[in-house]
Amino acid sequence: QVQLVESGGGLVQAGGSLRLSCAASGSTFSINTFAWYRQAPGKQRELVALITSGGSTNYANSVKGRFTISRDNAKNTVYLLMNSLAPEDTAVYYCNADYQLIGSPQFRGSWGQGTQVTVSS
Repeated sequence: QVQLVESGGGLVQAGGSLRLSCAASGSTFSINTFAWYRQAPGKQRELVALITSGGSTNYANSVKGRFTISRDNAKNTVYLLMNSLAPEDTAVYYCNADYQLIGSPQFRGSWGQGTQVTVSS
């Protein structure tokens, strides 16, 4: 199976920046799509951004132009660069990976444990 470990969260003032990282490890695997989700208190988990194996990206309207998702396939790592942060970006951010174990046609999913991002006004 694949394990995801996030890092890079923290407390930042409005207008500041943070970069989240998520590293995948485990059995021999191939990551198809990486994604970042977030969940604010009292709200549902929402998709923030995703990146496919081919490098195509998609963003939630609320973060377009401020957040950038990228991946390093050699390191099995995905990043989320967050600029111009606002208090409404405060949430727990979760990494998600859609992957296949080498030799298996089955697609599987994995979630990280989450990292807290707090933006003060």
